[in-house]
Amino acid sequence: MTIYDYPGCPFGRKVRIVLAEKELSFDSVNVDLAKGQQRSEEFRRLNPFGKVPVLVDESSVVYESTIINEYLNDEYPHPPELLPEDSGERARVRLLVDFADRAFTLPVMALERETKAAEKDETRVQAAKDAVAKALQMLERELAGREYLAESFSLADVAFAPALLMLPNVGVTIDPSLANVAAWKARLLARPSIGRVAKSAA
Repeated sequence: MTIYDYPGCPFGRKVRIVLAEKELSFDSVNVDLAKGQQRSEEFRRLNPFGKVPVLVDESSVVYESTIINEYLNDEYPHPPELLPEDSGERARVRLLVDFADRAFTLPVMALERETKAAEKDETRVQAAKDAVAKALQMLERELAGREYLAESFSLADVAFAPALLMLPNVGVTIDPSLANVAAWKARLLARPSIGRVAKSAA
Protein backbone atom coordinates (compact mmCIF):
# COMPACT_ATOMS: atom_id res chain seq x y z
CA MET A 1 0.00 0.00 0.00
CA THR A 2 1.30 3.44 -0.96
CA ILE A 3 0.04 6.94 -0.21
CA TYR A 4 1.02 9.83 -2.47
CA ASP A 5 0.72 13.12 -0.62
CA TYR A 6 2.45 16.35 0.37
CA PRO A 7 3.70 17.27 3.85
CA GLY A 8 1.34 19.73 5.46
CA CYS A 9 -1.67 18.84 3.32
CA PRO A 10 -4.63 18.43 5.72
CA PHE A 11 -6.36 16.05 3.32
CA GLY A 12 -3.29 13.81 3.33
CA ARG A 13 -3.21 13.95 7.12
CA LYS A 14 -6.87 12.94 7.15
CA VAL A 15 -5.96 9.72 5.33
CA ARG A 16 -2.94 9.10 7.54
CA ILE A 17 -5.16 9.22 10.63
CA VAL A 18 -7.33 6.42 9.23
CA LEU A 19 -4.28 4.39 8.21
CA ALA A 20 -3.02 4.70 11.79
CA GLU A 21 -6.43 3.83 13.27
CA LYS A 22 -6.53 0.71 11.09
CA GLU A 23 -2.93 -0.12 12.04
CA LEU A 24 -2.00 -0.43 8.38
CA SER A 25 1.57 -0.25 7.16
CA PHE A 26 2.22 1.75 4.01
CA ASP A 27 4.87 3.41 1.90
CA SER A 28 4.79 7.16 1.36
CA VAL A 29 5.65 9.10 -1.79
CA ASN A 30 6.08 12.86 -1.51
CA VAL A 31 4.47 14.75 -4.39
CA ASP A 32 6.08 18.19 -4.34
CA LEU A 33 3.24 20.58 -5.08
CA ALA A 34 5.60 23.57 -5.05
CA LYS A 35 7.48 22.03 -7.98
CA GLY A 36 4.28 21.09 -9.80
CA GLN A 37 4.86 17.34 -9.59
CA GLN A 38 1.09 16.84 -9.29
CA ARG A 39 0.77 18.00 -12.89
CA SER A 40 3.22 15.46 -14.25
CA GLU A 41 1.98 12.88 -16.75
CA GLU A 42 3.06 10.09 -14.39
CA PHE A 43 1.02 11.44 -11.47
CA ARG A 44 -2.01 12.23 -13.63
CA ARG A 45 -2.14 8.56 -14.58
CA LEU A 46 -2.97 7.99 -10.90
CA ASN A 47 -5.27 11.00 -10.48
CA PRO A 48 -6.39 12.83 -13.63
CA PHE A 49 -7.34 15.84 -11.46
CA GLY A 50 -3.73 16.24 -10.34
CA LYS A 51 -4.46 16.40 -6.60
CA VAL A 52 -3.14 14.69 -3.50
CA PRO A 53 -3.66 12.40 -1.70
CA VAL A 54 -3.81 9.23 -3.78
CA LEU A 55 -3.85 5.71 -2.35
CA VAL A 56 -2.60 2.69 -4.27
CA ASP A 57 -3.60 -0.61 -2.68
CA GLU A 58 -2.52 -3.52 -4.90
CA SER A 59 -4.68 -3.07 -8.04
CA SER A 60 -6.90 -0.35 -6.55
CA VAL A 61 -6.09 3.32 -7.15
CA VAL A 62 -8.25 5.66 -5.07
CA TYR A 63 -8.13 9.46 -4.89
CA GLU A 64 -10.00 12.18 -2.95
CA SER A 65 -9.44 11.86 0.79
CA THR A 66 -13.07 11.20 1.69
CA ILE A 67 -13.35 8.37 -0.82
CA ILE A 68 -9.97 6.97 0.26
CA ASN A 69 -11.10 6.87 3.89
CA GLU A 70 -14.38 5.15 3.00
CA TYR A 71 -12.42 2.63 0.93
CA LEU A 72 -10.07 1.92 3.85
CA ASN A 73 -13.01 1.52 6.22
CA ASP A 74 -14.75 -0.89 3.83
CA GLU A 75 -11.65 -2.88 2.93
CA TYR A 76 -10.21 -3.03 6.46
CA PRO A 77 -13.22 -2.86 8.82
CA HIS A 78 -11.37 -3.96 11.94
CA PRO A 79 -9.98 -2.33 13.96
CA PRO A 80 -12.07 -0.11 14.28
CA GLU A 81 -15.28 0.44 12.30
CA LEU A 82 -15.37 4.18 11.56
CA LEU A 83 -18.95 4.46 10.30
CA PRO A 84 -22.09 3.79 12.35
CA GLU A 85 -24.27 0.77 11.54
CA ASP A 86 -27.50 2.79 11.40
CA SER A 87 -28.05 4.16 7.88
CA GLY A 88 -29.36 7.50 9.17
CA GLU A 89 -26.31 7.97 11.38
CA ARG A 90 -24.02 6.94 8.51
CA ALA A 91 -25.64 9.63 6.37
CA ARG A 92 -25.17 12.16 9.19
CA VAL A 93 -21.46 11.29 9.45
CA ARG A 94 -21.06 11.67 5.69
CA LEU A 95 -22.75 15.08 5.80
CA LEU A 96 -20.37 16.16 8.57
CA VAL A 97 -17.39 14.94 6.55
CA ASP A 98 -18.58 16.97 3.56
CA PHE A 99 -19.06 20.02 5.81
CA ALA A 100 -15.56 19.56 7.24
CA ASP A 101 -13.99 19.40 3.79
CA ARG A 102 -15.84 22.37 2.32
CA ALA A 103 -16.69 24.71 5.18
CA PHE A 104 -13.87 24.14 7.66
CA THR A 105 -10.71 22.76 6.08
CA LEU A 106 -10.77 25.05 3.03
CA PRO A 107 -11.14 28.27 5.09
CA VAL A 108 -8.33 27.12 7.41
CA MET A 109 -6.15 26.47 4.36
CA ALA A 110 -7.02 29.95 3.06
CA LEU A 111 -5.86 31.42 6.37
CA GLU A 112 -2.63 29.44 6.12
CA ARG A 113 -1.99 30.83 2.62
CA GLU A 114 -2.63 34.39 3.80
CA THR A 115 -0.33 33.86 6.80
CA LYS A 116 2.50 33.00 4.41
CA ALA A 117 1.69 35.71 1.84
CA ALA A 118 3.97 38.70 1.47
CA GLU A 119 0.92 40.95 1.68
CA LYS A 120 -2.22 39.77 3.45
CA ASP A 121 -5.62 40.27 1.88
CA GLU A 122 -7.56 41.36 4.96
CA THR A 123 -10.90 40.79 3.26
CA ARG A 124 -10.02 37.16 2.57
CA VAL A 125 -8.62 36.74 6.07
CA GLN A 126 -11.82 38.03 7.69
CA ALA A 127 -14.05 35.91 5.44
CA ALA A 128 -12.05 32.79 6.29
CA LYS A 129 -12.08 33.59 10.02
CA ASP A 130 -15.85 34.11 9.91
CA ALA A 131 -16.30 30.74 8.18
CA VAL A 132 -14.13 29.00 10.77
CA ALA A 133 -16.02 30.66 13.63
CA LYS A 134 -19.35 29.49 12.20
CA ALA A 135 -18.00 25.95 11.82
CA LEU A 136 -16.80 25.90 15.44
CA GLN A 137 -20.24 27.07 16.61
CA MET A 138 -21.83 24.26 14.60
CA LEU A 139 -19.44 21.75 16.18
CA GLU A 140 -20.33 23.02 19.64
CA ARG A 141 -23.99 22.23 18.94
CA GLU A 142 -23.28 18.84 17.33
CA LEU A 143 -21.09 17.78 20.26
CA ALA A 144 -23.69 18.57 22.94
CA GLY A 145 -24.00 15.44 25.09
CA ARG A 146 -21.51 13.54 22.91
CA GLU A 147 -17.88 12.53 23.28
CA TYR A 148 -17.46 12.36 19.51
CA LEU A 149 -19.49 13.53 16.52
CA ALA A 150 -21.13 10.10 16.22
CA GLU A 151 -21.77 7.43 18.85
CA SER A 152 -18.06 6.67 18.79
CA PHE A 153 -14.96 7.99 17.01
CA SER A 154 -15.75 8.11 13.30
CA LEU A 155 -14.77 9.44 9.90
CA ALA A 156 -16.48 12.71 10.88
CA ASP A 157 -13.98 13.30 13.70
CA VAL A 158 -11.16 12.34 11.34
CA ALA A 159 -12.32 14.88 8.75
CA PHE A 160 -12.22 17.82 11.17
CA ALA A 161 -9.04 16.86 13.04
CA PRO A 162 -6.25 18.06 10.67
CA ALA A 163 -7.64 21.58 10.23
CA LEU A 164 -8.56 21.76 13.92
CA LEU A 165 -4.91 21.13 14.76
CA MET A 166 -3.82 23.89 12.37
CA LEU A 167 -5.85 26.62 14.12
CA PRO A 168 -3.06 27.87 16.45
CA ASN A 169 -0.74 28.24 13.44
CA VAL A 170 -3.22 30.45 11.57
CA GLY A 171 -4.07 32.75 14.48
CA VAL A 172 -7.37 31.21 15.55
CA THR A 173 -8.06 30.36 19.19
CA ILE A 174 -11.04 28.34 20.37
CA ASP A 175 -13.31 30.62 22.39
CA PRO A 176 -13.61 29.53 26.06
CA SER A 177 -17.40 29.40 25.62
CA LEU A 178 -16.98 26.44 23.24
CA ALA A 179 -16.51 23.94 26.06
CA ASN A 180 -17.74 20.96 24.02
CA VAL A 181 -15.24 21.70 21.24
CA ALA A 182 -12.36 22.14 23.69
CA ALA A 183 -13.13 18.83 25.45
CA TRP A 184 -13.51 17.07 22.10
CA LYS A 185 -10.16 18.42 20.88
CA ALA A 186 -8.51 17.05 24.04
CA ARG A 187 -10.06 13.63 23.40
CA LEU A 188 -8.85 13.69 19.80
CA LEU A 189 -5.30 14.59 20.82
CA ALA A 190 -5.29 11.66 23.24
CA ARG A 191 -5.68 9.24 20.34
CA PRO A 192 -2.26 8.03 19.10
CA SER A 193 -3.32 8.38 15.47
CA ILE A 194 -4.12 12.08 15.88
CA GLY A 195 -1.31 12.79 18.32
CA ARG A 196 1.11 11.71 15.61
CA VAL A 197 -0.48 14.09 13.09
CA ALA A 198 -0.44 16.88 15.68
CA LYS A 199 3.32 16.54 16.03
CA SER A 200 3.78 16.83 12.28
CA ALA A 201 1.48 19.88 12.18
CA ALA A 202 3.37 21.75 14.93
